[in-house]
Amino acid sequence: MNQKSKKNKVAIVAPSTKILGGQSIQAKRLIDSFKDDEEIELSLIPNNPTLKVLGFLQKIKVVRTIVTSIKFWWILITQLLRFDVVQVFSSGTTSYVISTLPPLFVSKFYGKKVILNYHTGEAEEHLKKGGWFVKSTMQEFDEIVVPSQFLVDVFAKFGLEAQAIFNFVDSKNFTFRERKPLKPKFLSNRTFEKHYNVECTLKAFHKIQKEFPAAELIVAGFGSLEEDLKTMAQELSLENVNFIGRISQDEMPKTYDAADIYLNSSIIDNMPLSIIEAFSCGLPVVSSNAGGIRYLITDGETGLLSPTNNCEALAENAIKLLKNDELGQKIIENARRECVKYRWEHVRSQWKEFFLGIANR
Repeated sequence: MNQKSKKNKVAIVAPSTKILGGQSIQAKRLIDSFKDDEEIELSLIPNNPTLKVLGFLQKIKVVRTIVTSIKFWWILITQLLRFDVVQVFSSGTTSYVISTLPPLFVSKFYGKKVILNYHTGEAEEHLKKGGWFVKSTMQEFDEIVVPSQFLVDVFAKFGLEAQAIFNFVDSKNFTFRERKPLKPKFLSNRTFEKHYNVECTLKAFHKIQKEFPAAELIVAGFGSLEEDLKTMAQELSLENVNFIGRISQDEMPKTYDAADIYLNSSIIDNMPLSIIEAFSCGLPVVSSNAGGIRYLITDGETGLLSPTNNCEALAENAIKLLKNDELGQKIIENARRECVKYRWEHVRSQWKEFFLGIANR
C-alpha cells in the first residue's frame, strides 16, 4: 500500500480512445469501472500521446513515430514514479517494441511492479519470430494477464505462465432484445484490415442474398481496406449493404439493435469484444473459428462456426440459422447465459483481487 494514500495506484498504459479498438475500449471500461473503488485507483497513461505544441509533426508518417515515442518516454519518466503498479496493454509486432518495452524498462528502473496485459491473437507468431528477445523481455514482467484461455495455452507452449481475466461487456448498455423469428438482417463491425477478413463476409453475404434477396448487411468500421471493400460490394452487385463508417462506443448498442445476426470472418483473432457484445444483445453469431473464437463459441450451442476463410461455409451457416428458427433461438438463449461470465459484475472481483495481490507483495 502506498504510504501517502489509502489507495493502491495503478497506471494503465494503453491506447487512448482516439484509436478506437479493443484495447482502448477495454482500458477505458476498466478505468471507469474502478473510479469509485475505495482501495484501487486506475489512471490512463496513453501510449499514443498527442503533441499540443508542434502537433503538425504527428501528421508526417515517419516523423510521427519518432516524436510520439519521445513524448511517450517523457510521460513515463515523469509520471510512473507516483504509481504502485504499472499495467501495460500490449500486442505483437512493432508495437511491442514501441509501446510495451518502454514502460517495462522505466517501471523496472523505478522498482515498480509491472504487468503485461497481452491481447492479440497473433501471439504465437510474435513469440516465434521474436525468439529469445521477446520471450526474455516478457519474463521480466511480474505477471502476464491475457483475456482468454486460448492465449494462456499459447504462452504455455513457450514456457511462459499467464493467467486469464476475460474481457467484459457493459451489460447496462448492451441489452438483450428478443428476435422471433430471426430476420435476414446482418451486422459486421470489424476493422477493415487484412486479418479481420471482411472481404469474406461480403462474399458470404453474396451467397446469402441469392437465397434471401431482401437480406440486409450493416458494415460498421474503418481501415486501410475500406475502398477495396466498397469496390468489392459493387462488383458483387450486392443489394442492401450499408457501410456506416466508424461507430463510437456510445452508438454501438443501437447498431447491434438494428440487426438480427452477427457475421464474422476473421482469420486471426483472440477474444473479440464484438462477439461478447452480440451475445449480450441477443444476436446469434455466425463466425470463422479463428484463434480464440473457438474457445469463446461452442459450435451449434452458443454460435455457428465455419473453417477460417471458408466463405461458402460461413454463408451456409447463416442460411441454416434463418431456415431453422428453433436452432437460432437455442443459440441465442445459450449465448445469453454464457455472457454472464463476461459481465463486469463477475469480472470485477477477479481484477480487484489481482491488483491488490500484486500491489501488496
